[in-house]
Amino acid sequence: MATELRCLDSMPCHNQQVNCASTQNPEPQQAGELIPDHAGGNSNFAGKLTLLRGRVSSSSVPAERDSQACGGATLNSESNGGTGNSDAPASDSLLGDCELSRQIGAQLKLLPMNDQIRELQTIIRDKTASRGDFMFSADRLIRLVVEEGLNQLPYKECMVTTPTGYKYEGVKFEKGNCGVSIMRSGEAMEQGLRDCCRSIRIGKILIQSDEETQRAKVYYAKFPPDIYRRKVLLMYPILSTGNTVIEAVKVLIEHGVQPSVIILLSLFSTPHGAKSIIQEFPEITILTTEVHPVAPTHFGQKYFGTD
Repeated sequence: MATELRCLDSMPCHNQQVNCASTQNPEPQQAGELIPDHAGGNSNFAGKLTLLRGRVSSSSVPAERDSQACGGATLNSESNGGTGNSDAPASDSLLGDCELSRQIGAQLKLLPMNDQIRELQTIIRDKTASRGDFMFSADRLIRLVVEEGLNQLPYKECMVTTPTGYKYEGVKFEKGNCGVSIMRSGEAMEQGLRDCCRSIRIGKILIQSDEETQRAKVYYAKFPPDIYRRKVLLMYPILSTGNTVIEAVKVLIEHGVQPSVIILLSLFSTPHGAKSIIQEFPEITILTTEVHPVAPTHFGQKYFGTD
């Protein structure tokens, strides 16, 4: 898919005001975070979850496991469509990566788990971690996700000459891609993208909950004028309900962007959030490091020092 789109060179951005309202029951707004994305988990149920190395165990959910040798981490996803009702039958049991792919879709891609990534995830989730350690670990994890996201974009073969005169056959990154961050927490991922692509254009979307209607509303969007011809790296670190991302993708579609050329870069996702997005847009690609029923929704507040 990534190699089928022919993209143009970068062009300057322009500002555009957007007013649209959809998606009932968006994430509630909290102090310090413009676009929170909260999981609908019951606090009593969530408190019983115990993190192990790459696995989740719960005293309130049967420990059903995938019998196939899929490898990777297992998870216990949100039950009852993300309502957080622990009394309801669990729609997702402890799943391996293969079962996760079958239930959510092949468009969900996980970074290969290793001890380095697991340690970064642990520090980000640790409430006792200092803000300095938190930001350092978050930036490292963001860089890993961005690098893998760039690997999903198109490359072309090229020939270069080395200082010794040797001809070397390599590949060259194709131009015509852009990034879009969902403000505010998505802005934490912008520097990681710029560190890898110095000249890449980055657009922004601001989404907030309307105080009267409680609907997710897009207040501001700024994109490259030819975004409809580009591959889009959509940046939002925490996927919980998925409502914020769904609204952002709708705005991109209004500007001519096809879901098939959108790669969503995220650090953490809940099963419900990933399912909601892929059910709404089956052609979108989601790249994340972990799918877990409890998302670190404090990420934006702690990263920007407003917790």
